[in-house]
Amino acid sequence: MNNNGNKKSEITPGLKVKIVLKSDQRTGKLTEGIVKNILTNSAFHPHGIKVRLESGEVGRVKEIVGGSKKIEL
Repeated sequence: MNNNGNKKSEITPGLKVKIVLKSDQRTGKLTEGIVKNILTNSAFHPHGIKVRLESGEVGRVKEIVGGSKKIEL
């Protein structure tokens, strides 16, 4: 599974992620939090899906920390 946050289908509200804030793009500093809502409309974004965290911070997902829901057959 690709865990870098480029696919909208892998990100759901309640998921723990690390994002890069607009103000931190030069440094690459990551902020960890829980996804409140997804702001990117497209299914894929090369720089990461844009989300709003429960803290109100907005940024692009760089890493998925909490495991996404997996269905085992």
